[in-house]
Amino acid sequence: MKKLKLTRLNSIILLGLIAIVGILIAQLLWTRQAYNIEEVKFSQKVHVALLEVVKNLYEGTSHELPAENPVQKVSADYYIVNVANDFEPEILEYYLKTEFEKINLGTDFEYAMYDCQSDEMVYGNFVSYSDKSPKPASVYFPKHQNLVYYFAIRFPNESSFMFSTLRFWFVLSFALIIILIVYVYSIFTIIQQKKYSELQRDFINNMTHEFKTPLSSILIASNYLMKQDKIKSDEKLEKYTDIIIAQSNKLNGHVEKILNIAKSDSAPMTADKKPIALLPVLQDIADNLSNQYQHAEITIESEKDYIIEADAFHLTNLVINLLDNSIKYSEQQPKITIRLTTVKNTLQLEFIDNGIGVPPKNLAFIFDRFYRIPNKKSNEVNGFGLGLHYVKKICNLHQWKISATNNIGSGITVAIKIPITNE
Repeated sequence: MKKLKLTRLNSIILLGLIAIVGILIAQLLWTRQAYNIEEVKFSQKVHVALLEVVKNLYEGTSHELPAENPVQKVSADYYIVNVANDFEPEILEYYLKTEFEKINLGTDFEYAMYDCQSDEMVYGNFVSYSDKSPKPASVYFPKHQNLVYYFAIRFPNESSFMFSTLRFWFVLSFALIIILIVYVYSIFTIIQQKKYSELQRDFINNMTHEFKTPLSSILIASNYLMKQDKIKSDEKLEKYTDIIIAQSNKLNGHVEKILNIAKSDSAPMTADKKPIALLPVLQDIADNLSNQYQHAEITIESEKDYIIEADAFHLTNLVINLLDNSIKYSEQQPKITIRLTTVKNTLQLEFIDNGIGVPPKNLAFIFDRFYRIPNKKSNEVNGFGLGLHYVKKICNLHQWKISATNNIGSGITVAIKIPITNE
């Protein structure tokens, strides 16, 4: 079953990766196609504009327009135009600006004209549509054979102009690349965390199971010793045997708690919810703990009893864990108040103690698994940092909200908000 789940997870991850890569490839192909289309459109616009410039240069003259297309594209951003008619540079520049503006071709350009007297190309001007575009140094325009009256035009920023028109496509492609990177990183992190969690759970299961056998043997042997007359007659031996049994039971309880947590991680916890009168449960637990810890003072404040939907077993464990923590983490006589109040249809169950409290920087982590605050008291109290984690899991199971705050002076208050089904 575990292998089947793992295979299914790997299949979902692989399908997700293939889908994102496929979308990214399609997006890049579409972007490339859009760029090619824009390149063709740019070239067509330039041809149309330059043809209009030629017509304007021929107006008012006795010459006829050339039969062949006078515009030739020499390279990606370089064009020559055969006019076969004499013209002035200022007029040419005026017509070029006018025609480019008509078709919204707002990119920088530079031009040059053939000079019959010097038999070479003469640089005309650099026309910028942006104040940020610096005027470049004079660019060499090659001379072309068999042409007399002609001019050449170059678009030095054609690529950047087309990139700006396709900005949305490139931003979308970049966003998809980022999504792919985040997806791959997230999957890698999840897999690493899953492996770590499985190793940790296997270690805990093996460790606790290895503890169970010697603990059972110790308890059996200790209980047998307690029944012996020699042990009963010797006060010291009886006391030491009691200590062995008590500590073995305590360690056995810790092992059971670890096993329950590990089991709840591998399989979801279930709750047999039934209507429960809360006040008798609290009073019974408080009485039992008061007998166990005779120095502890536990007070219950409530105007009346409340009926809640809960699992009796988990609810009992929750209250015992919270009260046990409050008693253990106190440097003076433990005084704990269990307070029941209502706000609308919500019951607030508060556990208020006078213990050592929790540093504000550590308060957000007290419900984490295996988390123990590094201080002197934590070193004195035996435990694995599982009690409050178990309490949190029980609250989540019942869909209750739990929080912890420091009291003014000393101690903390753990508050649980519970929906009231019937008052």
